[in-house]
Amino acid sequence: MGGYSTREVSELIGLKPHQVRHYVRRELLTPDRGERGEFRFSFQDVVLLRAAKGLLDSDVTPRRAYRVLVSLKGQMRQVRALSALRIASDGDAVIVREANQVWDAESGQGRFAFAADVPQTPANVATIVGSNLAVAKDTDTMSSDEWYNLGLDLEELDLDKAPDAYRKALEMDPGNADAHVNMGRLYQLKGNLRHARRHYQFALRAVPNHQLANYNMGTIYDELDELEKAAEYYERAPSVPDAHYNLARISELRGDEVSALRHMRHYRELVEKKDI
Repeated sequence: MGGYSTREVSELIGLKPHQVRHYVRRELLTPDRGERGEFRFSFQDVVLLRAAKGLLDSDVTPRRAYRVLVSLKGQMRQVRALSALRIASDGDAVIVREANQVWDAESGQGRFAFAADVPQTPANVATIVGSNLAVAKDTDTMSSDEWYNLGLDLEELDLDKAPDAYRKALEMDPGNADAHVNMGRLYQLKGNLRHARRHYQFALRAVPNHQLANYNMGTIYDELDELEKAAEYYERAPSVPDAHYNLARISELRGDEVSALRHMRHYRELVEKKDI
């Protein structure tokens, strides 16, 4: 099964099982269920629980810790590397650091300083993902989607290992469009546009209206300066904000100001909707 069991999370983070289940009962976490009905926690769940342990160790009251965690959960979609997230109390405030970004966990407001002695929580999230990877390699019971989810986790922690998980997902199901898209993106980041385009093509054969596959294919042709072809694919990704941004740019180059303004309006609307 994909995800992490209550016992794994408890042992590696340092929370007791009943504390882990407490956050499920209060609906801070909504884990999946395994074949026997057991909880299976996602990578984001693990990060939130690690933050909970850090807050409790910093003598933040359980009631306030819960309030902070609810706020933090809403902010996590803006975090680029969940594994690098650090949270601790600093006087009367609870602050969060991710890379060079520092903000107040309750208000979401940015800060200019971060306490030098930030306590490190006892669990390293990488240990959990690494443990799951080791188990996965020794079993044939994981599905294509579970290998894909493991690849997502590995992208947060060890980018070089993520492609192996995506390849396994594609061995299990060659039509796993999401795995093809992520493999293509990793190839594209390395400058290998030929392999990237190949994976996007496989994704679109499986799911022709796949928004990210269409958008990413557009970026391939954009990099090759084939703007007409790029625009064709961007048009097929209407829910991706950057597709409209790029279409606005291409429209300006064509001298089509009306289309440029229309796409910029759509871009702003999608960005504002995403931030709600």
